[in-house]
Amino acid sequence: MELGIGIGWRPEIADAVEALPGIDWVEAVAENLCDDHLPDSLVRLRERGVTVVPHGVSLGLGGADRPDPGRLAALAARATLLGTPLVTEHIAFVRAGGPRTASPALEAGHLLPVPRTWDALDVLCENVRIAQDALPVPLALENIAALIAWPGEELTEGQFLAELVARTGVRLLIDVANLHTNHVNRGEDPARALDELPVEAIAYVHVAGGVEKDGVWHDTHAHPVTRPVLDVLAELGSRVDPPGVLLERDDHFPPAEELAGELTAIRVTLAAAHKDGPARRGTGPLPAGPAPAGPGVHAGALRTTGAAATVTGSTVTETTAAGATAVVAPAVGAAAAARTLGVRADAVRDRAAVAQTALLSALVAGTPAPEGFDHRRLGVQSRALVAKRADVVAKVAPELPEILGDGYRGAFLAYARTRPMSAGYRRDALDFAEQLLIAGRPADSAARRRLTLWWQERAAARPPRRAARLARAVRSALVGR
Repeated sequence: MELGIGIGWRPEIADAVEALPGIDWVEAVAENLCDDHLPDSLVRLRERGVTVVPHGVSLGLGGADRPDPGRLAALAARATLLGTPLVTEHIAFVRAGGPRTASPALEAGHLLPVPRTWDALDVLCENVRIAQDALPVPLALENIAALIAWPGEELTEGQFLAELVARTGVRLLIDVANLHTNHVNRGEDPARALDELPVEAIAYVHVAGGVEKDGVWHDTHAHPVTRPVLDVLAELGSRVDPPGVLLERDDHFPPAEELAGELTAIRVTLAAAHKDGPARRGTGPLPAGPAPAGPGVHAGALRTTGAAATVTGSTVTETTAAGATAVVAPAVGAAAAARTLGVRADAVRDRAAVAQTALLSALVAGTPAPEGFDHRRLGVQSRALVAKRADVVAKVAPELPEILGDGYRGAFLAYARTRPMSAGYRRDALDFAEQLLIAGRPADSAARRRLTLWWQERAAARPPRRAARLARAVRSALVGR
């Protein structure tokens, strides 16, 4: 499947994207599209024969819980509406807590890394299988950028991706900017990752800009593409001719001619890489992922702590990474074997849930940092999450910075540092406004009236009173015990 050269479609640059020469395809954030109709700009692009690929950001396939059926159905509906050849998501977790840990649900509002361990791979592979079964087109998964590293990792990034592909048959969306980010932040060699991952599994490639601050690279998607990122693209291009390459830009959009210049730089980089060395093409079909070992058992759930488990007749056998085999448990038929494996898989998910909840709670709720993490990096990540919340809320509720003026950002940061997000950015905006009104803010009465009307129109018949808020806080505390 050849995609060619593309650009991320965003409403803010829709006109520019339509006018850019040489655009073969675009990618749109799936969660920003409706299930039953498309923006006029995307309709016009599709009428011109431009492929539109939906790019999901909220499934959290690396999370401890199985994928939410409603989110999967929504992504499937968008894929059908667009007539797309594939959909894409991320190797990340985006939420934690909830029933599995008997703790409040927490939303990161951001893509967070999963540990490169066998346990995490077990969970990810089963989640990918579930997603593949629910989607009408093939799925490709993106490597993410990370400010932090998990302690005790057992695999390199390339090994982790290669194992994921071997076990599920999923394709890869390789973000070369993220490889560069992980080089700066985690000391990982992009060339080694490219050597280890199956380049024939690449569906397409992302290229994006970022900025370095205090020795940390921030993958902002709001700055120009840098030479080091293009160098990683050249490394990839020397190994394989990617079916598609896409320029991402999510904020601080430059004039159309600057976007065109970055697309030209991508084309030049790929052409030079192909000229310098013969590329292996990555457009062939992938072998199918391993078949489930028993009724209702995903192959991704069969591996535990670095060992491959198989069902043979009435026996469950585990083969360790070193090649040793051992009978885990005799089973009475395939159904009992499936139950045995299911219990083990749930234990793996429970461990993942505890670890992810501890990390996310430290990042967004100020709880103690889990053992083994770099405290300074956790602080950087925590501040980045709060800043992103402020930026996104300002986008989804632009009336708030308009009403609050210069005081918006400081007020929101103060609110967010003590109140984790639990239900998405729009709910976050309402909760922020509610807190301000309860506190009698803003001080200017005219601004407070405007904020009250804004809140009333979106949340309830009248703004909450202090007593109601206190009662709600007491109930939440009792439930959380």
